[in-house]
Amino acid sequence: MKICGVELKGGEAIISMLTYEGETFNVPACRKVSFSVSNSNETESIREFHFAFHKLMEDYKVDQIVIIEREQKGKLAGSATSFKLEAAIQITDLPVNIISPVAIKEQLKRNPPQVDFESLDLKRVQQNAFDVAYVQHNRIIFGKA
Repeated sequence: MKICGVELKGGEAIISMLTYEGETFNVPACRKVSFSVSNSNETESIREFHFAFHKLMEDYKVDQIVIIEREQKGKLAGSATSFKLEAAIQITDLPVNIISPVAIKEQLKRNPPQVDFESLDLKRVQQNAFDVAYVQHNRIIFGKA
């Protein structure tokens, strides 16, 4: 199964893909690390993001998308643009799950990845997206998804 982890920050969607086959995790190479939307007030910008994101999911045959949940109110609330990006991601035929940062932290503490992040062929900004994809795989493996 191939899962795409997504972290939404401001006007950017940072992604990391992770597969689990034959009891082995693999990080497939991907042509894109992040998607940016410069002006979320423009309908065309959101449409372009939606098309580009879903074309990537189709090209890489992703089975599931998982997004890191953001607060809706308060000091740590996500931006309006990030919620627009989330909606654009969610309108797809693929299953989309949202996992809270607390649940991610608990799962990583209970079952940490058996690899050093620096040894993976990923950029540092992709770590949270990788973590949420790893957590979702574990939820599926252990029947908690």
